[in-house]
Amino acid sequence: MQERTADSYLQKLSELMLSTQVTGKEGDFYSLEEGADIAVRMVLERIPSSGKIMLVGNGGSAAVVSHVQNDLCKAVGVRGLVFTEQPLLTAFANDEGYGSVFEAPINLWAEARDLLITVSSSGNSENIVRSVEAAVAKGCDVITFSGFAPDNRSRSMGNLNFYVGSDVYGYVETAHAALTHYITDRARSIVLDGEDPGRSP
Repeated sequence: MQERTADSYLQKLSELMLSTQVTGKEGDFYSLEEGADIAVRMVLERIPSSGKIMLVGNGGSAAVVSHVQNDLCKAVGVRGLVFTEQPLLTAFANDEGYGSVFEAPINLWAEARDLLITVSSSGNSENIVRSVEAAVAKGCDVITFSGFAPDNRSRSMGNLNFYVGSDVYGYVETAHAALTHYITDRARSIVLDGEDPGRSP
């Protein structure tokens, strides 16, 4: 149930954000701090390798990944791609179905050792799941952000998976936005400090 006052809403949001669960590909658990550090390292590893970071999401999550792409490119200096350019997206959706709209461009653009970041409140959207499958087939690393059901499909598909335990869109989307903002802010500070991008934060 969503909270009825600003104080209680923000209190609940804070609790959910701090209780975000982070798991690896084999189901191993990390603390939020450990998981965030690994995510920062995964972002920074693209700098010496000239790798790309591809980002996908639907609706509000599409807005989140567009913001992350902006920060990766401008603040961190990493090549970031989103696949929400309307003519191409609608062409794939019209001709091949909406489930293909991220999978198809990933098949075109992804190279081994690129990174895919997926942001999905449910973690079960067909186009999100297919994007992960396509990226893995290309040899990419994957970070997922999800919420809603704890057994959602994308939560177990990434090398690193962040899960927010709520079924309220506002909570899940805001938590994802804050977590991804932390990752890009931390990556930027490491770059500005002249630390080795390939070294663990």
